[in-house]
Amino acid sequence: MAYRYDPDNVFAKILRHELPAKVVLESEHSLAFEDIRPQAPCHVLVIPKGTYVNFDHFSAEASMVERADLFDMLAKVVAFRRLAPGASGTGYRIVTNAGEDGVQEVPHLHFHVVGGRCLGPLLPEV
Repeated sequence: MAYRYDPDNVFAKILRHELPAKVVLESEHSLAFEDIRPQAPCHVLVIPKGTYVNFDHFSAEASMVERADLFDMLAKVVAFRRLAPGASGTGYRIVTNAGEDGVQEVPHLHFHVVGGRCLGPLLPEV
């Protein structure tokens, strides 16, 4: 499948420093920053620095180094924000959306790390 990346999406502009972001953590291949419309007390977005549209695209084309770095960044955000169940946290959720039915708003792979309150069911009952 051919993936069409839009270099003018908001996350691409953040990566190019054309738009501001409240950076939480950064690595060679990933960036974590505060969501501008938080849905929970902790709502951090984690993105690869590469031009990947969604998880399918990332899985198909990212290097093993990029993959490891992104998953390491997710774990670091959970630890940094003390979200892990146990001594200090009470839990968290990591979500990524893809495509129209997944309600993906920005065509750049991103993960939402949310926590700090009870998040309720993943999806409403239909």
